[in-house]
Amino acid sequence: MSTPAGLIELKPLDLAYYEELKKLMQGVYSSLENSYWERKQLQILVDLFPEGQIMVLIDGKMAGCALSIIVKDEDIDGKHTYRQITGDFTFNTHKPDGNILYGVDVFVSKDFRGMRLGRRMYDYRKELCEKLNLEKIVFGGRLPVYHKYADECTPKQYIDKVKAKEIHDPVLDFQLSNDFYVKRVLKGYLNGDKDSLDYAVLLQWNNIYYEAQEQNSKRKSVVRMGLVQWQMRPYKTFDDLIEQVEYFVDTVSSYRCDFVLFPEYFNAPLMAEFNHMSEPEAIRGLAKYTPILRDKLQEFARSYNINIIAGSMPEMSDNVLNNVGFLCKRDGSVEKYEKIHVTPDEERVWGLSGGNMLKTYDTDCGKIGILICYDVEFPELSRLLAKEEMSILFVPFLTDTQNGYSRVRNCAQARAIENECYVAIAGSVGNLPNVHNMDIQYAQSIVFTPCDFAFPANGIKAEATTNTEMILVVDVDMDLLRELHEFGAVKNLKDRRTDLYEVIMKKG
Repeated sequence: MSTPAGLIELKPLDLAYYEELKKLMQGVYSSLENSYWERKQLQILVDLFPEGQIMVLIDGKMAGCALSIIVKDEDIDGKHTYRQITGDFTFNTHKPDGNILYGVDVFVSKDFRGMRLGRRMYDYRKELCEKLNLEKIVFGGRLPVYHKYADECTPKQYIDKVKAKEIHDPVLDFQLSNDFYVKRVLKGYLNGDKDSLDYAVLLQWNNIYYEAQEQNSKRKSVVRMGLVQWQMRPYKTFDDLIEQVEYFVDTVSSYRCDFVLFPEYFNAPLMAEFNHMSEPEAIRGLAKYTPILRDKLQEFARSYNINIIAGSMPEMSDNVLNNVGFLCKRDGSVEKYEKIHVTPDEERVWGLSGGNMLKTYDTDCGKIGILICYDVEFPELSRLLAKEEMSILFVPFLTDTQNGYSRVRNCAQARAIENECYVAIAGSVGNLPNVHNMDIQYAQSIVFTPCDFAFPANGIKAEATTNTEMILVVDVDMDLLRELHEFGAVKNLKDRRTDLYEVIMKKG
């Protein structure tokens, strides 16, 4: 049959078209005894919830219809029937203060199949769900082909075969392709549905904006970050270095940034004071500045109203030397993070040890993760953070050569794709001829994104000029991540085969 052409209109349900609608339902549901709604029943729906009842016209002719009500969680928690959820077809179960848009019916004329009219009506329902700030769409879906396979498989096995494309079920295939998922099997759902043998599946679609809209005063949608591409230069005193740090904090804060990211070992110029010592002694001399520097950064975060990711610096604790950093929040609180994988050079030349701390950090902009340089080259770490719903991964780094930088850059970009998050990396440039083991720097600071339609095609939101001191100010949209998790072209987090493998944290 050729697909008819014509003017397509999606409109509120108008009962002036009732006779057409009745005839349409009788054709669609010819296998059911009570195959159409009475006019008075539809009038109740229109009076109770006009926005939930729509029709599709093609050149003025009835082509499809969708009906819905609003219910609450307790209405669907247990196994329910179609008669129960509709209040014995009186629709007294409609609750305007509910959180669920429940699909009562959707049907399309056989004369207009292939025109994606069902998709149009489901898109309308999704938009209505978001508009009314409802949490989800739920309905009982028929299994019209199940009677052909009932002797060889259970309803669950049948659903698995439909998902595996071994069986074509026009209803279930359509729902799954429209981002609905199966919650449970309902037995005895629609009395007299011989094709489904009275079985149905409870299908659900989640409104990813529900929580964001409800808590918009607590969570930012757009987050602005400032990356400091720090120039290594000699400083005569600690106060001189602090003056430069404050300059960058002040500058980035003036752009109303939520975060400022400093590079790994950005305080290394202070090691010049200890250059007459051995390298292990010099790095331990630098560690004496760490508590003072932390306190100054805490002060700046509070006074400049910005969250500071303080790169990294050496810290002595119980005679163990670690590479650590501090998240100084604008509310005045401070949290520490540790470099887990120290480089062979850090261990061999300085005697550093790897830390054991891995966690996400709650901020006023959502959950973030922080990995120092070499750590980003180990995908297990960021995957563990992603499991804790990290949205932004910050990576302060220090690299001396282009190939070392390329390792950090390419791995950081991979982390953004596989964990469906933003990744910001910031490094130092220039040279320190008077500091052993810190002679030259190579860096380009970048913000990476996932690679999907809502993001830059190359996965790069913004990048600094290579080997030039500057700041990079970048806005990232958190709502795009939430949308990606549910509707991305691929779903790297959801599609993990956790039945075959899992990444776990053994301690910490």
